[in-house]
Amino acid sequence: MENFWEANFLDILIRSILTFVIILILARIIGKKQLSQLTFFHYITGITIGSVAGEITTQINTPFFDGIIALACWTILTIAMSFISIKSTKFRVIVDDRPTILMQNGVINQHGLKKARLHVDELAMLLREQGIFSFEEVHYAVFETNGELSVMKKPEYDPATKKDVKANYPKSPYFPTEVISDGKIVKKNLSELNLTEDWLMNKLKKKNIQNIEDVFFAQVLEDGSLYVSLFIDKQGLSKK
Repeated sequence: MENFWEANFLDILIRSILTFVIILILARIIGKKQLSQLTFFHYITGITIGSVAGEITTQINTPFFDGIIALACWTILTIAMSFISIKSTKFRVIVDDRPTILMQNGVINQHGLKKARLHVDELAMLLREQGIFSFEEVHYAVFETNGELSVMKKPEYDPATKKDVKANYPKSPYFPTEVISDGKIVKKNLSELNLTEDWLMNKLKKKNIQNIEDVFFAQVLEDGSLYVSLFIDKQGLSKK
C-alpha cells in the first residue's frame, strides 16, 4: 500500500510539473489578448484549458499524452479563431458580438440595455466605477465586448485641457521609467533613456542619498526629475 501511494505521489508530481511547463508555453503562444481583451469566448477557452490541465494533473487514469493533445488542440483552435477574427469582420461579430450602445445623445437606450441583459442600476454602477454619478453628464455610453463600459461625456462636463485654455504644453522629454529596483540600478532602462550612472548618482546626492543600496525604488519622471522611495526599517522609518 505504501508503494502504491508513493507511486501515485510521484506520478502526480511529475504530471504537475510537466503540465505547468506546457501551460506556460501555450499561454505565451496564445498571447496577451487572453487577459487584456477578455471577451466571453476567451473566458470560456481559458476555463476549458485550465480544466483540461487540472484533469491531466490529478486524474491518474487519464493518459498523460491524450491530455497534452487536448491542450494542444484547444490552443490551436483558439489561435485559429483569433486569426480568422482578425481577417473577417463577420466572423469576429459571430465570435465576440458587437459593442452595444447603452446611452445615446444623453438618452438611455432601453433596447441596448435589454440586449446586454443589464438594468438601469447596473448601468449606474458601471458609470460610478468611472467616477460619473449623474446620467446627465453622459453623451454616449458603449458596452464593450469585454464587459467594460466606454463613456463619452457631454462637452460641458469634460474637464478642460491645456489646449482648451491655450496653456503651454511642452513635450515630455522622458517616459516614466524605473531606474532603481530593490537597491540595484536597472542599467538597461538607464541606457534606453541615454542617461548615465553618474547622472543618477548626482540626482540621488541632491536628495541626500549616498548609497544605491538605500533606495528601494526610483523612477525617472517625464520632466527628467527623479522619484525615490527608500527602504523602510522595522521601526517604519526611511533609511538615511
